[in-house]
Amino acid sequence: MVPQLKAVIFDLDGVITDTAEYHYRAWEALSKELGIPFTKGFNEELKGISRMESLEKILVLGGKQNDFTTDEKTLLADRKNDYYRRLIETITPQDILPGIKEFIFDLKQNGIKMGLASVSKNAFTVISRLELAGEFDVIVDAALIQKGKPDPEIFLRAAEQLSVVPADCIGIEDAEAGITAIKAAGMFAVGIGNVERLVQADLIYHSTEEIQFDEIRAAFYSAKS
Repeated sequence: MVPQLKAVIFDLDGVITDTAEYHYRAWEALSKELGIPFTKGFNEELKGISRMESLEKILVLGGKQNDFTTDEKTLLADRKNDYYRRLIETITPQDILPGIKEFIFDLKQNGIKMGLASVSKNAFTVISRLELAGEFDVIVDAALIQKGKPDPEIFLRAAEQLSVVPADCIGIEDAEAGITAIKAAGMFAVGIGNVERLVQADLIYHSTEEIQFDEIRAAFYSAKS
């Protein structure tokens, strides 16, 4: 059976809104406490992976991976989240990335289901502050999965909750780990950002402002024919 476009599943950070700066500032504050140098360049390596995985990478960066117990690492990750939650209190609908409102409108007009797949445990808070909660048919966050990206579980769970087979879905991501997860789920992948980092994507846009529903739909059916 030829796949039919029935659903689009969005990542949150870097696709719906840009919370990367807030994550960077929160990790930077924690890293400073730990005496570990932290740069925006290294922060790029944390995109799309879970909080605990990010913490482990930072500890390895500082040569402190064996300095803390599992419970202590959990407390460190919670402290980072406290910093982050304070920062996202300032988010408003004005922080929705360019082109996303229009793209969501086009999807609704064409009867395409919409899901959100974010490893952030604050996904519901951010979506609520953006006043977009009512736009998504399902929201799958870190609390509902066992494995983070690049494992496909979060995208497969979203498709399942949307009652759509993966082949009939498009996933949109800005992180390499996210694109890997989308492809592993058997979905068409749209990347937002650096072409060199998102080489696995089926279609890549430099920014959300360039997204066009008709173009994405055409590319989807072209790839499936």
